[in-house]
Amino acid sequence: MSVAEPELSVDFFAGVLGWTVIAEPGGSFSGWVGDRLAAQVVAGEQGWRVVFGGDGARELTQDSSVDTGRVLHGPWAPPPRQGEPCWVELLTSTPDESDEFWKRELGWETADGDRGFDLYTSSRHGDPRPVAGTMHSSLGVESMWSVYFAVDDIESVCARVSELDGEVRLKPSRLPIGLVASIEGPHGGSCGLLEQPAGWGGQWSSKLGSS
Repeated sequence: MSVAEPELSVDFFAGVLGWTVIAEPGGSFSGWVGDRLAAQVVAGEQGWRVVFGGDGARELTQDSSVDTGRVLHGPWAPPPRQGEPCWVELLTSTPDESDEFWKRELGWETADGDRGFDLYTSSRHGDPRPVAGTMHSSLGVESMWSVYFAVDDIESVCARVSELDGEVRLKPSRLPIGLVASIEGPHGGSCGLLEQPAGWGGQWSSKLGSS
């Protein structure tokens, strides 16, 4: 995540999500849950950058890229713990163009979701599993990725957000993915919260038989 005030932002999210923060070279910071990297926070104004596992490291579009090696979070990774990424969603005003791009670049397929949400699925390691969500916008906004983090108790986490001068942009609400909320830090950065996801994508994780 790139924000104007990376140190203040990472401290906020660490206070909310329980990260252990490590200062990195160049003024960036990493947030950890146990031995797994949850996020990196750097100076900038682009918001979230999503890195997908795949063959051949390369840049993609909408602030995303591909890297090789072990994937830390996703449908074939261990179940997400509090403070770890547990889902990503792409907001786009050009759904057909986006679908073709991700099918071509990462071999994804599409599946119907529910209530305006659709799914991208991947069969990279066997049976198809939900790998990302997509929401269609008619407002002509620039396509962008959003990230959800797992929390054990969404009400208490939202209360903590307010205590730390953050904003709860969407109060806990029931969506097809599960019980979610949206928050924004006082120094930049926003994300979604998902309560007690059983796997990557919460309730989507069982849609195609994932566990």
